[in-house]
Amino acid sequence: MTAGAGAITVLIDHNENDAAAPGFRFLRVPPPATNNAATGARFTTVAGDVDSNGGGLEALQEGRPPDEEDEPHRNFFFAAGTPGGAIELELKKVTAIWQINTYSWHGGSRAPQLYKIYGATGAEAGFNPRPPEKTDPTVCGWTFIANVDTRPKEGDQGGQYGVSVRDSSGKLGDYRYLLLVCAATETTDDFGNTFYSEIDVLDHPDTGRSSSAAKPREKPFVTRTPDGKYEITIDFSRAPDMKEWAETKLAPVLVDWYPKIVALLPSEGYRAPQHFKVIIRPGRGVADTAGTRVNAYVPWLREEAGGEAVGALVHEMVHIVQQYGEARHNPAARENPGWLVEGMADYVRWYLYEPQSHGADIGPRHVTRVRYDNSYRPTANFLNWVSEKYDKNLVPEINAVLREGNYDDAFWSQHTGKTIEQLGEEWKAHLKVTKGR
Repeated sequence: MTAGAGAITVLIDHNENDAAAPGFRFLRVPPPATNNAATGARFTTVAGDVDSNGGGLEALQEGRPPDEEDEPHRNFFFAAGTPGGAIELELKKVTAIWQINTYSWHGGSRAPQLYKIYGATGAEAGFNPRPPEKTDPTVCGWTFIANVDTRPKEGDQGGQYGVSVRDSSGKLGDYRYLLLVCAATETTDDFGNTFYSEIDVLDHPDTGRSSSAAKPREKPFVTRTPDGKYEITIDFSRAPDMKEWAETKLAPVLVDWYPKIVALLPSEGYRAPQHFKVIIRPGRGVADTAGTRVNAYVPWLREEAGGEAVGALVHEMVHIVQQYGEARHNPAARENPGWLVEGMADYVRWYLYEPQSHGADIGPRHVTRVRYDNSYRPTANFLNWVSEKYDKNLVPEINAVLREGNYDDAFWSQHTGKTIEQLGEEWKAHLKVTKGR
């Protein structure tokens, strides 16, 4: 290969969440190109597992980056809980490359970019287009180009990132193959693999400077718990009509109940997140949580603003405190049963936050079919019954073993003297009596 004679420069621009907008406009890094050398390239994953929820490699070369911070189908990313992987670009021929530009967008830890990039013509001695995992590509004929790490030392890591790899002499080098070896940006949970939105390879001397910064959105609402220990951010910039509800109805409940949930779900050596974010945004469904970020979707939220909306977000706040990704630090960790994770969140919601609603009651016509592991409300009802009859501290005790990755069904015998199946049958018998069936 022929490399440039100058020094390689990695330009990094970051639009934080409140400034991120469609178009990926940065101060120094050019916006994604609609046509470049990567448009007709062949993209291949040579290491790592691709997340099936993403848009696949095609998303990286369509010239149509996402319009929102959480559009999985418009991004490429490696599977949750994995350490990353490697992407190879094969251009149509050996090409004079002037810039390699990469783009990403997400509201949290999937936004920053962390990768090493290598190049090759394909004619190098011993060239291997698929370097074995954990093998330095330079021993397989590849030339190291640059190391990219956009993780901020402080502040919000979410938003848009634009990276431009260049050479001060002008031309970066002559290559046909490019290899991006990508790593997860964090390991505190399963969601550290970057949402890569676009990869551009510019084969002409275009500095691509852009002075048009993205138009800032309305600042999110930031509040703290009365003791000042925890900070909660509510971003309603995509649904400004929800501003008053978010600030006057939702925020007071969150700051009141977050410390209560933290106190309810302790475990040895565990420290609950001191900051989390709720993003009110377009989308289908009710809400979901990843790490320390809650997505709350409209129009459901608008329809239920005076009904179930606040309670649903209390449920999601339980997931913020649970942080069962901590179990990954235990090499012998078992997979936690989803029915129990969701049932605990609904237990907190229906029996502690809003017990007067009786939202987890089992109706007479469901008694014969309901099971303790039906998740959500049925499991919440079961947990409440077992807690009242056998062990008032049951939920905190379950939480501790789930966070450590040590849960198995023997837990129930140890704490109640009965198997989970026996408890399930006893609970159903209780329901039949109390419901008249």
